[in-house]
Amino acid sequence: MSAPSAQRPSAHQHTPKVSEREARQVAEDARERDWHKPSFAKELFLGRFRLDLIHPHPLPAGEDVRRGEEFLARLREFCDSTIDGALIEREARIPDEVVNGLKELGALGMKIDVKYGGLGLTQVYYNKALALVGSASPAIGALLSAHQSIGVPQPLKIFGSQEQKDSFLPRLARTDISAFLLTEPDVGSDPARLATSAVPDGSDYVLDGVKLWTTNGVVADLLVVMARVPKSEGHKGGITAFVVEADAPGITVEHRNAFMGLRGLENGVTRFHQVRVPAANRIGPEGAGLKIALTTLNTGRLSLPAMCVGSGKWCLKIAREWSAVREQWGRPVARHEAVGSKISFIAATTFALEAVVDLASQMADENRNDIRIEAALAKLLGSEMGCLMADELVQIRGGRGFETAESLAARGERAVPAEQMLRDMRINRIFEGSTEIMHLLIAREAVDAHLKVAGDIIDPDKPLSAKAKAGANAAGFYARWLPKLVAGPGQLPGTYGEFHPAGHADLSGHLRYVERSSRKLARSTFYAMSRWQGRMETKQGFLGRIVDIGAELFAMSAACVRAELLRTGDDHGREAYQLADAFCHQSRVRIEELFTRLWSNTDDLDRRVVDGVLSGTYTWLEEGIVDPSGEGPWIADATPGPSTRDNVHRPIR
Repeated sequence: MSAPSAQRPSAHQHTPKVSEREARQVAEDARERDWHKPSFAKELFLGRFRLDLIHPHPLPAGEDVRRGEEFLARLREFCDSTIDGALIEREARIPDEVVNGLKELGALGMKIDVKYGGLGLTQVYYNKALALVGSASPAIGALLSAHQSIGVPQPLKIFGSQEQKDSFLPRLARTDISAFLLTEPDVGSDPARLATSAVPDGSDYVLDGVKLWTTNGVVADLLVVMARVPKSEGHKGGITAFVVEADAPGITVEHRNAFMGLRGLENGVTRFHQVRVPAANRIGPEGAGLKIALTTLNTGRLSLPAMCVGSGKWCLKIAREWSAVREQWGRPVARHEAVGSKISFIAATTFALEAVVDLASQMADENRNDIRIEAALAKLLGSEMGCLMADELVQIRGGRGFETAESLAARGERAVPAEQMLRDMRINRIFEGSTEIMHLLIAREAVDAHLKVAGDIIDPDKPLSAKAKAGANAAGFYARWLPKLVAGPGQLPGTYGEFHPAGHADLSGHLRYVERSSRKLARSTFYAMSRWQGRMETKQGFLGRIVDIGAELFAMSAACVRAELLRTGDDHGREAYQLADAFCHQSRVRIEELFTRLWSNTDDLDRRVVDGVLSGTYTWLEEGIVDPSGEGPWIADATPGPSTRDNVHRPIR
């Protein structure tokens, strides 16, 4: 037995010490550096509005639609007949019979090829399925998403050997639940400090370490684990991905975590002690783990905004039904402007968010475009707007929005879980990359073209010869690029005229606005790089606003293109144009505020206040309260060694 936790060294002593520069380099090395396919969003950040990349809206093949719709019909029947979201919320657990029913339905294999026993659904229909099942129970949506979007199936699909696919995918399609293990008690979005080790030993690797927030980890049968292989003779080393049997000797699920929302989530703390993993279970080469994780997330991130779409649809339904019957001062509350504006926001935003998700998903299915930025923007926009929509629904419902569904039912009213929706949605701003990390990730991709031509100029470690060469390259690039940012089709009144059909709202003006704003965004980015140079990466407030503007412009574009698709397909076209018009007007207000805040903000003042807070200057402000927090360390001990706790792992059979 190992020493009690109180006697163990601090977890920090077992986490690799890395400098800020080293940490950035690890993240940079994991990036996919080349762009082999066009990207609408990348061009947007460069001031080039490539409407041709998304319009006409791409469409799924007829057979894909047939198979997808057939599965959605079966899944809807299952949701209606078998899933009790209130029971899951009350007992904080998904019943085993529900999970087994999903297995029989084939829901574990939605994205797995039919030759391995899966359903082989497209990304479009996989996302529609997640939106549907997530509306019945967000915890079930999270289980299925963690299993297929970031769990074992997706990295195997992209990077696995044929032997690995033959061995694992049939299990994952029908019976085995998977989990993704990257985060550690002292390591979040900074993987350079990853402490879990995988030491080569003959034909095996021996894993030691602790993983935190292992979604599905409590019930998983197979794990994809990121661990650090030490560099040695014959071993390149580095962070590496492994498929690990969850019941292997030495694995202990030490704790099932509980959260403010997603109460049915099977998320835990998993300890590895001398766990032997065959080298045949390594995914890709040593050192490729982070690249595998990031590539997996390129499309995996679309599952989260897909479930946010489902949440928006539900918020709209409840807001419509409630606001029509609840009267205030002689009128339904929906007819009061203060409430009506919230309903308009929910409706327009749900339309735009569905447009973003469907467009990015179809682009992923066609594989003609690089969608790494589009998927990240969808995740960012979905998580932020999803939370806002849930919050607005609670406000519309008033005191009933704050009251639990169980309490509402107990006193004879409809059990509307609005407060639960708000709690469940809140994690989306943290899951799979927090909003702050997404800002940095997208900003890095957005300025990639600039760094490729001018990066050496602002790199303090580069010699003068490299800076001189970069200067010459940059001069040529900017001589060609900058003049194109002065004028464009967005300044010509008749441009994009097909988006102003007779009898419909005028969307052409919004697309002209997107084109003009795209050039303005690129000019702002160039000016900031010229002004701050090497300090640009520290200007996270500025970079976040740049990214948020890009997200809004992408959403405006997607909303307009979707409205035109629905119009030409004679499918609620007039109404779609109205919703797109409303969203674009709302988005333009937000964009103008963001442009203003690029240069007029409190960033410098905020930094000075933070310095004061951290130095204790304002501790007097904290007087007059009691702190209800318990005792204990801020970061749990993660010292390698055998577990001292009971194993709460419970595979579902």
